[in-house]
Amino acid sequence: MGRLSKATHSMSLLDKTTLRILFTILVTATLLAIIWLARKPLLAFLFAMLFAYLLEPLITALQKYLRMSRGFAITTVYVGLLAALLTVGAAIGPRILEEAQHLLETAPELYNRVATGNIAWQVGQAHGWSRETQARLQQFIVDHRDEVLAAIRTQTAKIAPLAGNVLWLLLIPILAIFFLKEKSRFAHNIESLLENRRDRRLLSDIMSDLDEMLSHFVRAQVYVAAISGAAYLTALSLMHVPYALVLGTLGGLLEFIPFVGPLVAGTLILALSFGLNYGHLLMVLLFLLIWRGLEDYVISPRILGGRVEVHPLVTIFGVLAGGEIAGVAGIYFAVPVMASVRILWNHWQRHSGKHEPEPESAKEIAGPC
Repeated sequence: MGRLSKATHSMSLLDKTTLRILFTILVTATLLAIIWLARKPLLAFLFAMLFAYLLEPLITALQKYLRMSRGFAITTVYVGLLAALLTVGAAIGPRILEEAQHLLETAPELYNRVATGNIAWQVGQAHGWSRETQARLQQFIVDHRDEVLAAIRTQTAKIAPLAGNVLWLLLIPILAIFFLKEKSRFAHNIESLLENRRDRRLLSDIMSDLDEMLSHFVRAQVYVAAISGAAYLTALSLMHVPYALVLGTLGGLLEFIPFVGPLVAGTLILALSFGLNYGHLLMVLLFLLIWRGLEDYVISPRILGGRVEVHPLVTIFGVLAGGEIAGVAGIYFAVPVMASVRILWNHWQRHSGKHEPEPESAKEIAGPC
């Protein structure tokens, strides 16, 4: 009888444990499904938050030095940003639009030249290749025409849905206003959910580190994109590459997408230069390789510093995985997500006592390495 009651008790505990596990799985699956279904507004909110991080230093400076109210400082920054965009747009916008329009008009002709393989003769004559070389290149293009045209159509099809997301892009600066106004109150409300003082301190430390990392990441992305755009525009213009303004501007904008963006920009610049019979492809290739090395190993590490401590190999894996999961947005958010996971893991280790910080006295005794 006693054994039977023990077995019944064990079965009831097992049932409760199983039910809890199943309930947790169900809640997690439901949450993931909701996130997937609401991915567009969620992404808009995430980009609005990053946009708010970009403007936060300017707003804080106006509040500190000019003693403005936060609302008036936000308004001033938005008006100044709009004025700057209009000024730059009026200065170089017409030329970029003119080049872009001409490039779009040339695209069908270039497409036909690739489809028929005639581009091999045009490029070969421009570079002084023999007729045999031109014929072999034409045959190679014709043999792989279906793959090349399929790749072009696939990339073109990916651009089309972007037009449908213009409304969400316009909402980003509007939503950022709410993040800028309610940032401190939002953080305080989250901390107030915890009653334990130690847990509140842990949450406060995590939010502080995340805030610092995200703020530094967003500003670094803008700095790198601006520097890269200026380098592309200057070099391509000096080398008289066709559509230098469009390609340079696009190259700077694609720097916002880690790893994949610069690769796409370089491939596009080389492909268009080749297709438009530009005579100094080797110079363009040399510039792209040198600039990639300077940016990856000199400029980006100095700008990012140690705030976003993610190993390059882990970054490549995260970017590729993010692209498979969520497309362009997954590629962009891969680095800050991995950096956030690292911050959470470090704080959890310290909180659980598995990784106690080294005492200052021990550091002084050890001295410099």
